[in-house]
Amino acid sequence: MYKEKSRLRAEVIRKRDAIPLEVRKVKDRMIRERLSGLGEYRNAGTVMLFASFRTEVDTISIIVDALIQGKQVVLPKVESAKKELRLYNIKSVDELTPGFMGIPEPGVVEGREVAPEELELIVMPGVAFDERGGRLGYGGGYYDRLIAGLRHRPPLVAVAYEEQVIREVPVADHDIRVDKIVTDRRVIEVRDAGA
Repeated sequence: MYKEKSRLRAEVIRKRDAIPLEVRKVKDRMIRERLSGLGEYRNAGTVMLFASFRTEVDTISIIVDALIQGKQVVLPKVESAKKELRLYNIKSVDELTPGFMGIPEPGVVEGREVAPEELELIVMPGVAFDERGGRLGYGGGYYDRLIAGLRHRPPLVAVAYEEQVIREVPVADHDIRVDKIVTDRRVIEVRDAGA
């Protein structure tokens, strides 16, 4: 399964990278509008987002919108030695600096760490998704471990370009499925995602 995931990851990233910048900007706006229309998003006071990297869906505008709405915005910081995510509340996108693998991350600020149990919604990145909630990440397992350790699992929503939705994502027992996938064309409602 490892080789299959690696091959699929490279293939979908190539497709995503091939989307012209101007087209991506239009798609990003559509995804942001669809996400902000979700009840799970509107009702969540504490939202975990991620800072986009390279050709991922632009989340900076989503983060800014969430901050303007008064949401507590939480972003992950990779603790590579422990292979885990630490969560920090941010007040501005200006607080982000290149971290693990160059991914924008929040700085470590005293009193700003957030316990995972406080999250009311997790918006997740990924390389590829299927309509059953299967998610192919970047291979580190960081989100899978974070979510598996939660006593109460909040809704899990992925944001992706339609080009990232494929027929089937190979999933192992430890792979976490998402509840919804927001693309530039639709919102995919997944049934039995927690199973």
